[in-house]
Amino acid sequence: MMAKNLTILTVDDDIINLTLVEKILNKVSSIDAVYSAKNGAEAITILKTRDDIDVILLDLLMPVMGGIETIKVLRADASMRQIPIIVLTTDETKKAEALQSGANLFMVKPMREKDILLNIKELVA
Repeated sequence: MMAKNLTILTVDDDIINLTLVEKILNKVSSIDAVYSAKNGAEAITILKTRDDIDVILLDLLMPVMGGIETIKVLRADASMRQIPIIVLTTDETKKAEALQSGANLFMVKPMREKDILLNIKELVA
């Protein structure tokens, strides 16, 4: 069980991945809402209009604004820098760069439901 009811933002340009993650998260009673964005720019727009996002699940390889750039923008903005970011990607070679840029955790796709939920719980406990 999570410490509180959570609002999560998933960011991925692949609709199948977004749908899969949303289905996993929507099964958890302590997750109130799941929002989604198709790239980093869309995610930042959502984050600037909402102050209730507890965790971001972020892909790295996206058009318009990729994950690394998104992390850097979020970490540079005082109003968003504290939000935990879990990177979900197929590109293992980006792990060091993602963590150095400010990601809290790094997961490689395909992700397992149990691992996603454990990582979210770890970050918000």
